[in-house]
Amino acid sequence: MSDVLDPTSNGPANVVRALQSAPTAVPALFAHTEAAATRTLEFFAVTIRNPHTRRAYAHAVSEFSDWCQAQGVTDIRNVRPMHVAAYVESRQMAAPSIKQRLAALRMLFDWLVVGQVMPTNPAGSVRGPKHSVKKGKTPVLTAEEARTLLDTIDTSTVVGLRDKALIGLMVYTFARVGAAIQMRAEDVYVQGRRLWVRLHEKGGKEHEMPCHHNLEAWLEAYLQASELKGSAWLFQTAKGRAGKLSGEPMGQADVFRMIGRRAEAAGIRTKIGCHSFRATGITEYLRNGGKLEIAQRMANHESARTTGLYDRRQDDVSLDEIERILI
Repeated sequence: MSDVLDPTSNGPANVVRALQSAPTAVPALFAHTEAAATRTLEFFAVTIRNPHTRRAYAHAVSEFSDWCQAQGVTDIRNVRPMHVAAYVESRQMAAPSIKQRLAALRMLFDWLVVGQVMPTNPAGSVRGPKHSVKKGKTPVLTAEEARTLLDTIDTSTVVGLRDKALIGLMVYTFARVGAAIQMRAEDVYVQGRRLWVRLHEKGGKEHEMPCHHNLEAWLEAYLQASELKGSAWLFQTAKGRAGKLSGEPMGQADVFRMIGRRAEAAGIRTKIGCHSFRATGITEYLRNGGKLEIAQRMANHESARTTGLYDRRQDDVSLDEIERILI
């Protein structure tokens, strides 16, 4: 089922094709009848638009099916709340991961109840582990580290210009990596004598932002060197030793590997990832007098509480206090 719902392979279209082979395309627990198998496949094709959520939920459903089979539960209609609760208790993993699995089961069982495959939702009454977060865990760079990283990128090649523009975009616009790699050349445009960018955020939302003067210079240099225009992917993979652009968009894994190479070359020991630049940009904006509600709009967050998770200004305060222990 994970192959059918692979986010890199046009998930919904694959699900439609899989309907022809139901119930063999779904985990055994949900394939007791053809109606259950078909309804399960339709859940992933109809209710979930984000490909990464689809993959995560498919993994959770397959895992639960395997667990039930090991317990001797082979018919979905025999699943009870105690089974779901026991499954949750058996997971030796972080609370957010368990809550995600429970959410997947709740949504799927709700869908099956509505489709009259089963009478009640056995996951509906099961409580997940308590989990409260006041500060995010995303590694954050200091302003000095971010400048060092950007300054050490060799911009004599189009790939170097691409990498500097991409990292700069995530720092100065607080863009998610998923939004950045979906950009086309035409998503960089002039408005009011200033360069703007159009980000394609989660949920099909378009988010437009003016460019910081540094980002403006880096994007203009990259576009001039690459000669990208119109609907061409803005951030493309490289091909060959010459480092020419391939015409294919970078994936998140490509960006992650690039960041690792650039960080290593800059001598940065912090284990950063794609999301680190979003957190770095928000933290530095707030450190320099920015307002949380404005940062929320810039980051395109639904809640200021989410934006607050990226605020790491208190890290410096904690470090200063630790240094007061004069032994």
